[in-house]
Amino acid sequence: MSTSITAAARRRPRPLLGLAAAWLLSRALMLWLLVHDDARPLGLGGVSREVHHLYFHWYGILVHGAFPVGDPMWQYPPGAGLVLLSPALLPGVTYFQGFVALTLLTDLAVLLALLRTGLRTGRSLRGAALWIGGLPLLLHLPLARYDVQVTAFAVLSLLALTRSPRVCGALAGLGALVKVWPALVLIGTPRGRDSRRAWASAALAAAALLTLLATLFRTPFDFLRQQGGRGVQIESLGGTVLGLARRAGWPGRTRYQFGAREFVGPYVHQVATVSLALTVLAFGLLLVWRLRARHWTTATPSDAALAAVLLFTVTSRVISPQYMVWLVGLAAVCLTSRHTTQRPVAWLILAATATSTVVYPALYIEVMRSSWTGCLLMLTRNGLLACAAVLSLVRLWRATAKRPEAVVPPREPRPGSSRLPDDRLSVS
Repeated sequence: MSTSITAAARRRPRPLLGLAAAWLLSRALMLWLLVHDDARPLGLGGVSREVHHLYFHWYGILVHGAFPVGDPMWQYPPGAGLVLLSPALLPGVTYFQGFVALTLLTDLAVLLALLRTGLRTGRSLRGAALWIGGLPLLLHLPLARYDVQVTAFAVLSLLALTRSPRVCGALAGLGALVKVWPALVLIGTPRGRDSRRAWASAALAAAALLTLLATLFRTPFDFLRQQGGRGVQIESLGGTVLGLARRAGWPGRTRYQFGAREFVGPYVHQVATVSLALTVLAFGLLLVWRLRARHWTTATPSDAALAAVLLFTVTSRVISPQYMVWLVGLAAVCLTSRHTTQRPVAWLILAATATSTVVYPALYIEVMRSSWTGCLLMLTRNGLLACAAVLSLVRLWRATAKRPEAVVPPREPRPGSSRLPDDRLSVS
């Protein structure tokens, strides 16, 4: 930590102590909930089963030098294998204990990076506070999924941009090989040499890791076949439409497949196609924004990253509750800057995160049944996310659409004139 940051920490010991205490208490509560995962108040329960059984099953395949083959639940890029193998780095503990310990360490690393950035001149500790308070809204779920590790790649990438575009790009490229979406954090890099460096570094890092994994492991690309077969998850925006249609008499039902509870029945394929079309439209909007943007601030890269991930999340065929970890992390990066346009968006994300916990695990059975309670919950959660996505893009677009206005110094009055010319603003 630099001298200036250390000095800033000494000037603000109380906020830092408060944030440290909040992190310790909230993570202790999350661990307690994880230990009591099957308690009745937690609803469906069994959040930790994914690590105990599914991750551990994949770990057993990966340690023998191969990726899962023909497994419809294995839909992740090859880099995910390294995360699932990482608990082996901690000897003397079970796989589950090692996974949770490394997730907590990653969570702490993200917090320290947000604190370090927030202590700089002109920055804010609100981002660190959002990260501390946002994750526990999902109860113990973040500790039993590897999305905290994925989010760390995106958060650290954005925070590294101002100091080293190459490091920023490398982290984004490595993150993309773990779960694809971290590549979106580069959408807002300022035009010019730094942007080219970041994108080139991302491509080189991803290519290098992919080559290494293809050399060390067999069948690294089987996930592509499984990803294409996914349908419409009941928690997605399309799933909300089908859930309401079910209440109106649509004969579809739900089935557990491809690692999620999905709808099956008439018109499901058409809804999935519409979702994909909306994703393409979202990508087109982001490209148009990128081409028309004229003004960048230090907050623009993180604001654009949040808008991009929100758009792709809302239009996805799958919106699992752990996806909220991504949005909380990106919103936290936005709030480290005093120039961000995304403060109201961050509040919507927190509201959607809290609602996601009611959806799963608390009342997930109601969602599976498409009861009125389940439908209203999904309508609320996905409505909040849709509003956040639209608001995020609109605020980003307005903030970057034109260059800042500069005041032109008034001209000297002509000899003999008693009137000064009007001050005029010119667009630089």
